[in-house]
Amino acid sequence: MPRRAADLLVDCLAVHSVDRIFCVPGESYLAVLDALHDSNAIETIVCRHESGAGFMAVGDAKVTGRPGIAFVSRGPGATNASIAVHVAEQDAVPLVLFIGQVPRGEIGRRSFQEVDYAKTFADMAKGVYLIHDPARIPEIVARAFVEAQSPTPGPVVVVLPEDMLEETTTAPVIEPLATPQGGSAPAAVVDEMAALIAGSERPLLIAGGAGIGTPAGRRALLAASEAHQLPVALTFKRQDYFPNTHPHYAGHLGFKMPKAAVDRYHESDLILAIGTRLGEVSTQGYTLPASPMPRQTLVHVHDDPRQIGRNYSATKALAADPVSFLGALAACPSKAPAKRRAWIKKLNEPLAKAMPWAPPADGLLDMGPIVAALTRSAEKDAIFVMDAGNFAGWLHRHFPFSGEHLMIGCVGGAMGIGMPAAVAAALRCPGRQVILFLGDGGALMTGSELATAVQYGAPVKTFISNNGSYGTIRMHQEAAYKGRVHGTELKNPDFAKWAESFGARGLTVSTIEEAAGVVAKALAHDGPVVVDIKTALEHISPFATISSLTG
Repeated sequence: MPRRAADLLVDCLAVHSVDRIFCVPGESYLAVLDALHDSNAIETIVCRHESGAGFMAVGDAKVTGRPGIAFVSRGPGATNASIAVHVAEQDAVPLVLFIGQVPRGEIGRRSFQEVDYAKTFADMAKGVYLIHDPARIPEIVARAFVEAQSPTPGPVVVVLPEDMLEETTTAPVIEPLATPQGGSAPAAVVDEMAALIAGSERPLLIAGGAGIGTPAGRRALLAASEAHQLPVALTFKRQDYFPNTHPHYAGHLGFKMPKAAVDRYHESDLILAIGTRLGEVSTQGYTLPASPMPRQTLVHVHDDPRQIGRNYSATKALAADPVSFLGALAACPSKAPAKRRAWIKKLNEPLAKAMPWAPPADGLLDMGPIVAALTRSAEKDAIFVMDAGNFAGWLHRHFPFSGEHLMIGCVGGAMGIGMPAAVAAALRCPGRQVILFLGDGGALMTGSELATAVQYGAPVKTFISNNGSYGTIRMHQEAAYKGRVHGTELKNPDFAKWAESFGARGLTVSTIEEAAGVVAKALAHDGPVVVDIKTALEHISPFATISSLTG
């Protein structure tokens, strides 16, 4: 029986287990909104900006491991959403972005709000598909979902001419296609790896990639570490994968790490890079290991062969499922050399000593007392969302992630993911605490999605570091051009009153002594909360002050 293309599209999404889409409405896909009106299977979350809708879809995908779905209109809507496409590529997150388009007869005429999306997204998306024929909707949707999920997850863009959506077709829905999975490592290879580890005095397992963040992946990582006495360092924004209080915890490979910490990693004689693409941040600028020829023996395991050998010549390159590999490695334990214990202690001890927060000698407020309070009161499976910025460094340094916590951040470093991703996480996991760390810069980029949180009942607890500056850039500015501050100062609203204007609860922290009580009030409230934390700009990061940079 014929049906409208827009209705077929919604039916295809439902067959692919899509239960929620994020959007800003637009006239170029009105037919889809009309089709969603009658869908009991799919919830529509209406956002306040296309970047917010895209970031929510990315956040939802980070929680579920399934493709996040966003719909935006043509031209301005699509370009606003492009930040989410870039983040999905950088973070290896499955995303399918549906974009309305001008009618087919106008394509190529530079008509109102027309964009050639194949050109625009060529360097960001894994694929861009323009649907001319409504009969091809099931085929292209099925292909988009497979491509978004494997072998390295990422964004796919599907373009929908508005007149095409109104046509009728008899094409049937296609069931989801099988998603290719990485194979298991041969037993002989696992034995070889176990022998290699046994012969190493100073091995370092660097773990990353979304697959290892699954419950099965975390268990396999812990088991492999214990079976082989392997210290574990997590890649950028993956700190939650391994218990931070475990004696094998070797840290989090983020930005601007202290030189002493990086120097310790360089002493390793074997690096096992499992699941990670070995990107620029986690490798400290392609120096850990050194590119293209590592000083250490390098084993690189990834399920996408295109990621192996791109920047590094590995001693052993293995295209295999990282979780399966870790599980097989755990089942083949090795005996560690006597000197291994001292190596593990050398990596772990400085982190363990620095983890408890201590008030700064000058008594000025930073994000430390907030983290200290959350260490005592956050639930064991709380979801922590962080926007881009130095303020997140206090969470990285002082919060003991348990291995059950979930941390959502932006590997690609984009500001603005915080509030949208936190809203998506709270809607996806209504029984879990969702705690957001946000800067004053990011708060006024996409913080308006607080309205979406209130509208849909997402009880996000937001802690804003309000230091009146684009702090990370100010830090770089002071390091490069001492005392020449320009373009980084901010004039902010009262964020507590700002929150109340949305219908959320607003609280303020002005001193270290107030922090614990306000955190308790925020967590106890049954709706969204924003805490305005009057942090001192002097404390520009957990590792530096303005004075130390300019002195």
